[in-house]
Amino acid sequence: MFKSVLVANRGEIACRVFRTAQRMGIRTIAVYSEADADALHVRQADEAVLIGPAAARESYLDQSKVLAAAKQAGAEAIHPGYGFLSENAEFAEAVVAAGMIWIGAPPASIRAMGLKDAAKKLMVEAGVPVTPGYMGEDQNPDRLKAEADAIGYPVLIKAVAGGGGKGMRRVDASEAFLDGLASCQREAASSFGDDRVLIEKYILSPRHIEVQVFGDSHGAVVHLYERDCSLQRRHQKVIEEAPAPGMDAPTRAAITDAAVRAAKAVNYVGAGTIEFIADASDGLKADRIWFMEMNTRLQVEHPVTESITGVDLVEWQFRAAAGEPVPLKQADIPMNGWAMEARLYAEDPANGFLPSIGKLEHFVLPPQGEGGIRVDTGVYEGGEVSQFYDPMIAKLIVHAETREMAAEGLAEACGSVEVWPVRTNAGFLVRCLEHPRFVAGDVDTGFIGAEEAALASAPASDLPLAAALHWEAESFLAVADQKEVWGSSPKHLFGFRLNASRQPARLKFRHNGRPREATVAIVDGDDHEGLDFSLDGSPLDYSDLTAGQFLPPTYGDEAIYVFRKGEASTFDFSPIGAASSGGPASDGSLRAPMPGKIVATPVKAGDVVVRGQPVIVLEAMKMEHALNAPFDGVVGKVAFAVGEQVTADAVLAVVTATG
Repeated sequence: MFKSVLVANRGEIACRVFRTAQRMGIRTIAVYSEADADALHVRQADEAVLIGPAAARESYLDQSKVLAAAKQAGAEAIHPGYGFLSENAEFAEAVVAAGMIWIGAPPASIRAMGLKDAAKKLMVEAGVPVTPGYMGEDQNPDRLKAEADAIGYPVLIKAVAGGGGKGMRRVDASEAFLDGLASCQREAASSFGDDRVLIEKYILSPRHIEVQVFGDSHGAVVHLYERDCSLQRRHQKVIEEAPAPGMDAPTRAAITDAAVRAAKAVNYVGAGTIEFIADASDGLKADRIWFMEMNTRLQVEHPVTESITGVDLVEWQFRAAAGEPVPLKQADIPMNGWAMEARLYAEDPANGFLPSIGKLEHFVLPPQGEGGIRVDTGVYEGGEVSQFYDPMIAKLIVHAETREMAAEGLAEACGSVEVWPVRTNAGFLVRCLEHPRFVAGDVDTGFIGAEEAALASAPASDLPLAAALHWEAESFLAVADQKEVWGSSPKHLFGFRLNASRQPARLKFRHNGRPREATVAIVDGDDHEGLDFSLDGSPLDYSDLTAGQFLPPTYGDEAIYVFRKGEASTFDFSPIGAASSGGPASDGSLRAPMPGKIVATPVKAGDVVVRGQPVIVLEAMKMEHALNAPFDGVVGKVAFAVGEQVTADAVLAVVTATG
């Protein structure tokens, strides 16, 4: 076994690989960009090497810099994690040529499965069923449109070199094909340096089922059962589970056998995933599941497989890279209980899921190990969520005896998340996990899209405010003494003098951006037994407030935060009327919600637009974000051209209302 390993990655996957390496007594080496100088993976490594500026192409994606860092630190092996260089055959070859061990798939396997069109042709030869589609070399837009028309809509346009949900567009009608193609090609070129695409028939009730496979250099390949990754948004996985709900033994045997055949067809070594699409309109059936692609690396969702099998896949990767055989025979790999994983993103579901960046001034995750909870993260309280990298900040995993118990435990774990001022999708995850369809296992890849209006934001409620005032009342009563003055600490909402007039105290503030006014009065005479609150002139109803429903408030300099089910409710005492940045303003100006690059301007000055029509498209944090017209009107100004970089809050375009 090698004695040192460099992880050519960052964030939670680097921390996760380090955890296994350090348990095995292997020295760990991190690489980091200037933006990651204080990152958690840098702190956890035994040694860390700076490799360049914040931009990934000048640091984490620069093969020569990563290899130079490995030589400088004396690394014997390199683990690529996922993303970045993990499926780059040239980098794998360069690692071996430099005299180091590559902890990943053989370069030939990466190449064979790296291009989706070539991989599908190979799978057909291996007897693995594939979805109908076009995988030809002719990339002329007219030819691609003709093929899509022949396949029949809806179709899915996919980047040939794609992965991670990038470079994918569903198109429902012929007249929308060329616009979808252009957007897909832009994203593919930006993410993978290759704008070629293939076209697949879009399955109307699709389930995303994938099988974890593992091979060694002695010719053995085993599977570690399946995962269901159907809960997705914009082709990005949100919640994964193992095993797949509704999977019977014959169907499991068919899909896992196909996965093993696929891996053997490319002489696979190490951890890999064979991804399938299933038509679940009539339940999971062996003859309604088709090969989509192979990921020749460790997957983000690998912890759910580790949970039900008891296997450390990173340790297996180390052992396979060192030439050892697969540690277990197929018959000896167990499958116990149920596991679910939720991806915690720094994003704002209530604002179109825009990524959220900034300092994690308050950052609390559920305790590791309690209730079967596992937490994989790459950030910490006081750290930064950067504009330069993927917005996933943690993975929460729960293992339980049954699916129902796992879902309930994961909902509770997500509900205990406290993050501020960076926004997260924790509340969105709770609503997904508690939705009756999800609880019943009635989900497909269109579930979130169909239910997004209800899932994206919590219903409006004054309960968080009731909770904050309740905590304040308890605090006041606890510090009350026999003098005239009650506690008036700046950490509290109210502070007032108990004088003869007994006038109620009043406070104006914003509750989640909405101006409010609360009053408090002393009740029950002179013994200070209680306080009575009203809100906007009406008594505040506490009847729905149950014990333990809310966490104690968190106090900032000018605001108080109350967390419930992953959502942060804010009570802001800065001057009423202060503006927030990002998105459309009332005057029709469209502001950049974060730094990024302009990738498309679908309209020009003088064009007539309708509410919701894309006006300008910004690329930031590896995703495209369309800024849409806030109302019907005329475009008066488009301030930036395609390719230009913009700063947060910059006015990108202005729409003037008509009528």
